[in-house]
Amino acid sequence: MFTPILIASLVSLIDAASIVSRSQSSPQSTVLGPQTTITIGNKVIAPDGFERSATLVNGIFPGPLITAQKGDNFAIEVVNELEDETMFKSTSVHWHGIYQNGTNYADGTSFVTQCPIAQNHSFLHTFSAPNQAGTYWYHSHYSVQYCDGLRGALVIYDPHDPLAYMYDVDDASTVITLSDWYHVVAPVLRHIIGTTANSSLINGLGRYAGGPASDLAVISVEQGKRYRLRLVAMSCDPNFQFSIDGHNFTVIEADGVLTEPLVVDQLQIFAGQRYSVVLVADKPVGNYWMRSLPNLLGASFVGGTNSAILRYQGAPQVDPITVNTPAQNQLAETNLHALINPGAPGIPGYGNADINLNLQVSNVGGTFYVNGVAFKPPTVPVLLQILSGAQDPSQLLPNGSVIVLEANKVVELTLSTTGPGGPHPIHLHGHAFDVVQSAGNSAFNYVNPVRRDVVSAGGTGQQMVIRWTTDNSGPWFLHCHIDWHLDAGFAVVMAESPSDTAAHVNPVPQEWDQLCPIFDSLSPSQLGGGGRFAYEEAANITTLLFPPSPLP
Repeated sequence: MFTPILIASLVSLIDAASIVSRSQSSPQSTVLGPQTTITIGNKVIAPDGFERSATLVNGIFPGPLITAQKGDNFAIEVVNELEDETMFKSTSVHWHGIYQNGTNYADGTSFVTQCPIAQNHSFLHTFSAPNQAGTYWYHSHYSVQYCDGLRGALVIYDPHDPLAYMYDVDDASTVITLSDWYHVVAPVLRHIIGTTANSSLINGLGRYAGGPASDLAVISVEQGKRYRLRLVAMSCDPNFQFSIDGHNFTVIEADGVLTEPLVVDQLQIFAGQRYSVVLVADKPVGNYWMRSLPNLLGASFVGGTNSAILRYQGAPQVDPITVNTPAQNQLAETNLHALINPGAPGIPGYGNADINLNLQVSNVGGTFYVNGVAFKPPTVPVLLQILSGAQDPSQLLPNGSVIVLEANKVVELTLSTTGPGGPHPIHLHGHAFDVVQSAGNSAFNYVNPVRRDVVSAGGTGQQMVIRWTTDNSGPWFLHCHIDWHLDAGFAVVMAESPSDTAAHVNPVPQEWDQLCPIFDSLSPSQLGGGGRFAYEEAANITTLLFPPSPLP
């Protein structure tokens, strides 16, 4: 009479073992410190059940979690061991949300702050983030390479977090990465106008429509405990509507900046954005669907797509049967307020900053133009141009894509877009900014707006307005964080006080100086990316193609 129970317990043990082994191979158990080495290489993986070669950090997707304590110094060696001919073989890694004040050369932005790292070479990124704590991430900033897998989370913990009283658990197990995934390599997809992801992954696992019932991520909680979930949108394109069946959660951080606590039951998170939310595990022990719905045509939760499992300790290891109910309390960005030192810099009121900029972005045939100019990466990185003596906009390349800003001025930037492809998430390197007008809102807030580093520009006919202070000399990229749109021209460089940059970033490491000569000597085959075959393969997929373009 014990046999069925014994069998059931054995099955549950086997299930438990499979989940344990899966979590061991997932990034949660792979945690690196601020002084470390990451190796960029190629490996075949099947995060959604479809096998493909990918560009990975230390052989896993997402890459390992990098953690630090507030005030730590970073020294991260990026080693390039890429060899797959179908994907790019050069690389650069950007530490998204880190201000890099005084270390612009470590920002990792190809052709803006450095030349890419060539195959079989490495570069040591040394930087500090003295006043920063929160949720960040890192990703390739070379062409569309991060779409092939080079992306991971980076968290700086604050031992004196003023909101620590709100949660009990905040560790690697509570970092939740949301990403899109593609079955075709990015150098092929970049030729296609309007490419679409095949699946969404949560913590590196997911399913695609019509695909196998591949493993889903399991987030384990104990009833009665409070968890700081750190949501990281590592998307190349879609934004996600994130919710957990039957649960509210409290937003306490946006993009590395603490917010006044705000209870919601669903939030929209755009590519590049991060939120910390406090989840109280106060529901009956069981399994609950965690949902991350992309803004893609036909996206659903059928067959466990766009989903993960929130599992209470003691619940059976089965798929949830919870139901998705319409959101009653969706996050509105205008309800988010910076917790510490709130208030936008400068004189309140639209147009009252020291420098008032207006960028109008259009989409013509898939190419994006910012004030009439599509960004094309220069052959000499903007930082190297500045260190070589170029300082006026007329001297700085790419022509028409570099905006020179005076030091210690308040900038107010208005950005609006027309044409398809929106809403566009806009990211500024080197700063957080105050969102004094959120897209789709007529009201301005100079008193206590949200402070962050990626903001939606909304759709056609909408605008967003942000403010920041030019206290960080150097060239900083401002771009759409949909990587396909950046590649199609949606970017400008904000060159802050070029005459001060040489002193501000002194000394530039000697190995930084070597990056360009090495990269410039590479042959087309050493660059990878499939060459002309990538374009031919794209033409086999669709006729909606950009004109043939050279390798980046």
